[in-house]
Amino acid sequence: MRHQGRRGRPHLFGQRFGQAPTADACSGKRGSGEEGSTLILIIFSAALSLALILGVSAATSLYLERKRLLTLADGAALAASESFDLSSVGANDAGGMVRPVLTNAAVSQAAQQYIARARANASDSRLEDLTLSKAVTEDGRSATIELASFWRPPVVSLFLPEGVRIDVESTARSVFF
Repeated sequence: MRHQGRRGRPHLFGQRFGQAPTADACSGKRGSGEEGSTLILIIFSAALSLALILGVSAATSLYLERKRLLTLADGAALAASESFDLSSVGANDAGGMVRPVLTNAAVSQAAQQYIARARANASDSRLEDLTLSKAVTEDGRSATIELASFWRPPVVSLFLPEGVRIDVESTARSVFF
């Protein structure tokens, strides 16, 4: 391959035209002591890429686990908000509206039953140490459910061996006409 030199003279691999190229010029090697420096660069970039891939997969797994737990809490809150007896439906003082009245015991029992059925029907129960932290009705019309679980990274758990606790809360209100 011919290149133009500083004064317009053609060069062959960095040598003046007419001179035989040296072995280093033909092989592309440079004599500046840079041998092996690309290997270190490749090793560090591969390690950084692997760490990035593991970090992104762990973050995605945490997000999906939280969404799974929130979906379970939403279903339990909806089931608990519908847990009133027809005998507990009464007229409200303000405007004479007929509304159901929930109790803490009925909300807690309905939430526990829903969670037990959902876990029995689930093909993969990855929610570890699932606990029903709170199942109450604060105003007698809506049900508030709080669930907690532990998440562990999917590949390597050197930094988080015990996992991370995930807490979600969901509130549902039954509409009664």
